[in-house]
Amino acid sequence: MNSPPADFADRLIRWHKRHGRHDLPWQNTTDPYRVWLSEIMLQQTQVATVIPYYLRFLDRFPQLPDLAAARVEDVMPLWSGLGYYARARNLHAAARAVMARHGGKFPRDPAVIAQLPGIGRSTANSIVTFCFGAHAPILDGNVKRVLCRAFGIEGFPGSGAVEKRLWALTAELMPARHGAIYNQAQMDLGATVCTRGKPRCEACPLADPCVARASGRTTELPAARPRREIPLRHATLLVLRHDNRVLLETRPPAGIWGGLLSLPELPAGADAREWAERRLACRVIAVSPASTLVHAFSHFRLHIAPLLLQVKPGVAAMEPGWQWLDLAAIENAALPAPVRRILEEAQVSGSKPLPSR
Repeated sequence: MNSPPADFADRLIRWHKRHGRHDLPWQNTTDPYRVWLSEIMLQQTQVATVIPYYLRFLDRFPQLPDLAAARVEDVMPLWSGLGYYARARNLHAAARAVMARHGGKFPRDPAVIAQLPGIGRSTANSIVTFCFGAHAPILDGNVKRVLCRAFGIEGFPGSGAVEKRLWALTAELMPARHGAIYNQAQMDLGATVCTRGKPRCEACPLADPCVARASGRTTELPAARPRREIPLRHATLLVLRHDNRVLLETRPPAGIWGGLLSLPELPAGADAREWAERRLACRVIAVSPASTLVHAFSHFRLHIAPLLLQVKPGVAAMEPGWQWLDLAAIENAALPAPVRRILEEAQVSGSKPLPSR
C-alpha cells in the first residue's frame, strides 16, 4: 500500500467545495435525528431512491419523540418498498431507547450511539461528525471503494482483515479540521466520481496518486465479494379475494418482510382450495394462477407463484394478525415490493371474473 499524499484530505475538501453535493434534504442541519434517519435509509440504498421516503417519513414523524411514541405498525408503511426492513424496526427501537435511556437527547459519544439498535461504528461516527463537530472517521461503501482504489488495497473490503486495514487508514487520513466536510467529500466522491462502474477518473482530485488508475485496475479494485451460489427458494402466495378486499397477514417480527403485511403462504404440497376452506371456513368460488415473479434478497432468490382465489368468507373468527384490506388501500399499506406488485395486478384484474375450476 502506498503512503498517503500529505495533501490527501485537502484535495478532497477543495474538490467538495466546487463539486460536492450541498443541497440534499439531510444536509445543512445539525439535528442528529435527521442525520441519523438519512444514514439508516442510505444504507445499501441510492440517494435518489431515499429522498422521497426521507421527506415522507419526516412529514409523519418530524421529531424523534414522535417516532418513539408511534407503534411500529405505523412506521412500517413508510418503509414499504425501501427494502431491508429490519432498518425500520431498529430505527423505531433506537428512538425508544434514546427516550428511555438518554432522556430524549441523542448521546454525543459515538461508542454509546453504536450501542443503539441498528447503528454501527461508521453511522455513529457520521452522526457525531455532522452534528457535534467531532473528528471521527467513517467507512461506508463509498469510502471503502475510494480508499481501495487510491491505495491499491487488495481483498474484499467486507472481510474482517481488509476492513481492519481500512479503519486504520481512514483514521490516519482524518484531518484535524473540517472533519464534516472531509467525511462528506469522501462519500460524494465515491457516489458521483469514483463509482462502482465507469469511474470518472479524469474528474477525480485523487487521480494523480491513485494506484488503481496508474495500474489500470479500476475495474478490479475493490475486489468483489467472493462468489457463492445463491439458492432459489419457492413460495406460493394466496390472493384470497372477496369482492374488492384481499386477505393479508402480519409477518413475524424476525425474518423476511418482518412486521409487514403479506399474503398467506400455502404450505408445500397443500391444495389451495382445501387449505382456504379449512383455515377460513370459507367457500372458494374460483381459483386461477397469476403471473409468477422472482424477487432477490441479499442471500437468496425467491420464486413466487401467486394463486388468485375468489372466496365467500364464512363466520369463523379471524386468526391473529389477519385482516381483510380493500384493494384501494394498498397504496398506503405496509407491503413488501413483490406483494404490492401482485396486489396491483390483482386490482387491475379485479373487475374481471376469475375462471371457475
